[in-house]
Amino acid sequence: MNALVIGVGNEMRGDDGAGIAVARALAARERPGVRVMEASGEGAALVDAWRDAETVILVDAARSGAPPGTIHRFDAVKEPMPSRFFHYSTHAFSVAEAVELARVLGALPRRLLVFGIEGRTFEAGAGLSPEAARAAATVTAEIERILAGERLPPARTP
Repeated sequence: MNALVIGVGNEMRGDDGAGIAVARALAARERPGVRVMEASGEGAALVDAWRDAETVILVDAARSGAPPGTIHRFDAVKEPMPSRFFHYSTHAFSVAEAVELARVLGALPRRLLVFGIEGRTFEAGAGLSPEAARAAATVTAEIERILAGERLPPARTP
């Protein structure tokens, strides 16, 4: 497997650190053929990072209006990314914008799954809320199943 897992966020801004928490949990469980990295979410850097990967799984915090801890999963190769989920982001160029730019440039990986973990708080200095922490653990387990080759139900888009 040639897979890359990218945890996006800023652990010093509350639930914006959810993607980082998932990346760190997965990095602690090394798997052959799987690379795990943390990223701030800068669009060009994301596109460059996944350039040689066949499968990319990206995790970031989201704010769509759903209850905190809600998990959103998108198959970004098959459907456009809804920018409203990642628009709040502290990143200058959101994850959704990076994915859509890569689509236009023909630079999407063969498989690109994006998880959004609905946050409660994004205040400086705050840790993960209990809802985001539980969702991060759930997403970590789901990604482990994906990496083990399990088929999951179709991506859910609210």
